[in-house]
Amino acid sequence: MPHENDSLSNEAAELQYQGFLERLMISTVTTAPACVFLYINGTMLFTLRSKAVFCETARYILLYNLLFAETVQLILSQILFLLAACRITLTYPVCGLLTVIAELTTIISPLTLVVMSVERYVAVCYPLRHVDIITIRNTSVSIVLVWTFSSLNVFIRILLLVIFPSEHLQSLQMKQICSVIAVFAGPISHTYSKTVTCVLFISAAVVIISSYIGVAAAARSASADKVSAQKARNTLLLHLVQLGLSLSSTIYNPLLISLSTIVTRIVFVRLQSFVYMFTFIVPRCLSSLIYGLRDQSIRPVLMFNLCCRLRLSVVKLKSEVSSLT
Repeated sequence: MPHENDSLSNEAAELQYQGFLERLMISTVTTAPACVFLYINGTMLFTLRSKAVFCETARYILLYNLLFAETVQLILSQILFLLAACRITLTYPVCGLLTVIAELTTIISPLTLVVMSVERYVAVCYPLRHVDIITIRNTSVSIVLVWTFSSLNVFIRILLLVIFPSEHLQSLQMKQICSVIAVFAGPISHTYSKTVTCVLFISAAVVIISSYIGVAAAARSASADKVSAQKARNTLLLHLVQLGLSLSSTIYNPLLISLSTIVTRIVFVRLQSFVYMFTFIVPRCLSSLIYGLRDQSIRPVLMFNLCCRLRLSVVKLKSEVSSLT
């Protein structure tokens, strides 16, 4: 009997150690690129506030709002993923705060893309009135409306949670991993979430496609600026791609549920981190890279900030090493 007990305890310890290594590997695989992308996004946000031309141009102000929302969403997504990977449970108030902010920023991205598409449409189709229509004041009002609509959506979800409380909310301590599904449980909340997501992304796609058609039609006229129209068309196509990338985060949970039924647990755990990276992390960084590299005004400033900060970090590290030796 003592030998059997020792054998069982050794097997339990080995399984616990393997579980620890597994969680460590998953956390490292996702955190490393997330930190790199956060550095790029942070540098891009700093770049958009480093010069007056970026602070006084409508499309750069809208771009800053888009990047800010996606950066916040990237941070929260990584925090929630690490909590899930380490199997750490939270209280409902703490988890609710994290998921509410995540829901808020999720809606902001597609709405900002809609405003950016309208701005490009006005710039090409009504170039003489662009300065009068797309002012700093109107841009600020549109951003406030975007945040207000997003906040209203979160308020309605909280209201549904209060009116139709879930059976899981009997105690403050959660029994499952923190997520949007865990907090906003119940068929009514799920139905509302699916409806808002479908209506929002379909409406945003219609606006962006309509703007693209309008710009393409305006480009055929003799008085249109062909170069500006072509750039606007490429930008609108980019907005459409970004909208699809924003939508990719909504298929994360359904995709995991489908994978869990067809693969083993070990394969599922390994696939989960890659699915998360390509639906949450990568889309949140592409805006910075694409806009930063293709915009002639942003590119030199962004590259200078990236390289200069990296160079300063290397120099500081070398000086610290030399001082220690």
